[in-house]
Amino acid sequence: MNGYSFPFAGTELTLLPSGALWWPTERLLCVSDLHLGRSERFARNAGALLPPYEIRDTLTRLEADIEATQTARVVCLGDTFDDAAVLSGLAADATDWLIRLMAGRSWVWIEGNHDPGPVPLGGTHLVDFAHGPLTFRHIAAPSQTGEISGHYHPKVSLRGRSRPCLLVDAVRVILPAYGTYTGGLRTDADALASLMGPRALAVMTGPIPRPLPMPR
Repeated sequence: MNGYSFPFAGTELTLLPSGALWWPTERLLCVSDLHLGRSERFARNAGALLPPYEIRDTLTRLEADIEATQTARVVCLGDTFDDAAVLSGLAADATDWLIRLMAGRSWVWIEGNHDPGPVPLGGTHLVDFAHGPLTFRHIAAPSQTGEISGHYHPKVSLRGRSRPCLLVDAVRVILPAYGTYTGGLRTDADALASLMGPRALAVMTGPIPRPLPMPR
């Protein structure tokens, strides 16, 4: 399995090609910002029509990562669903798919700004989740260390190609968005530049994740 492994807060973590984060010693898989149902929300609120296949595509990749790692615990870092209406109206096949993925493993739903309420699918719903030296939450807190977060959908460009990326420095990791229809925020945006230290890396997702100094 290709991936980029790096030390962080006394642990060894791996960014998978999909944008998921794998903590091998804890058999923990972390994903952020799936935004399931974005095409349905766009159609409902703005009338914009997107091909309605993003739930299937996103869950297919998530299932592949779970099977490849044989994970014991999944942490979803918030904004798993694009809004509360998507969750309440989730199609039966998508609901069944999620329940199958959850079966036999611990599942933690972190509260996001798009999906702040409890998820009626089982698992554990938390504002943040502390495990060993790491704390998992949706939005980075400036004073925290050993933190894994999402929310910003960081992306980086290299040789004219833009891809989602993970950001990492000595105190925090910000994950890329995992969902098919999520946009991205360039790493030189003020919100990201102010959070990440001067020696931060940007690790591009893709078949072989590649690190580079975080563009400023």
